[in-house]
Amino acid sequence: MTISDIKAALPKLTAINFRLPDGTYLPAHFHVTEVGLVSKHFVDCGGTERREAAANFQLWEAGDYDHRLAPQKFLRILELSDKLLGDENLPIEVEYQQATIGKFGLEFDGTDFVLTPKQTACLAQDACGIPAAHQLIALPQLATAACCAPGGGCC
Repeated sequence: MTISDIKAALPKLTAINFRLPDGTYLPAHFHVTEVGLVSKHFVDCGGTERREAAANFQLWEAGDYDHRLAPQKFLRILELSDKLLGDENLPIEVEYQQATIGKFGLEFDGTDFVLTPKQTACLAQDACGIPAAHQLIALPQLATAACCAPGGGCC
């Protein structure tokens, strides 16, 4: 999801709901405490220099149970961040406090904003000697695979 995607979704909503990957919802009294630009300049394990940028939302909850962030107010916060972010096509990352600060991707299902798990990965698998993933074949397909046909040469 990008900044332009969330700006398009917010005017259609009457309430903002964020759902965690396990299906539970953030409490309705959450706050958006930061909207920022996060840039990362790094060298991967293969020696390639890389740059990444993302919009970052920090979500937080306090004891103010009567607080509700209206879609219009969130849209206004995003508009105030336009000059900082600069690019409406930036992907969005979300930080939310759990046992430690959790970092998530963001999707919209038409009703709720869904925090999605983020994964680490090796960006230089060929340089690290990580073998390519093998194609898995279901057992019923194996019976019809050409190499297992009579005279196919696999036995």
